[in-house]
Amino acid sequence: MRKKAIDRAADTGADDYASQLIEDLKDPVEAAAYLEAALEEGEREALLVAMRHVAAAHGGMAAIAQQTGLSRESLYRAFSKHGNPTVATLSSVLAATGLRLSVQPA
Repeated sequence: MRKKAIDRAADTGADDYASQLIEDLKDPVEAAAYLEAALEEGEREALLVAMRHVAAAHGGMAAIAQQTGLSRESLYRAFSKHGNPTVATLSSVLAATGLRLSVQPA
C-alpha cells in the first residue's frame, strides 16, 4: 500500500512539473532558452522532445497544423522519437510558436 502512495506522489510531481513546463513554454523567451538548451545537448532526440513540448504549450500539434497548413500527422511524424523534420517544417512550427531559426557565431 505504501509503495502505491509513493508512486502516486511521484506521478503527481511529474504531472505538476509537466504542467508548469508547458505553462512556462508559452513565453517565447522561455521557449527559446529551452530549445537552445536542447540544441546545446547535441542530440537530435533532445531537440525533438523540446519541440513537442513547445508545440504542446501553443495548443498542441493540431493547433500548430492549422496555423502552418501542414497536416497533424506529418507534424507528429516529423517530431516523433525517430523524426527528421525538414528545415521548412522546423521553421514553420517555430513561426507558429512565435520563434524563428537563427545562427550565431560559436
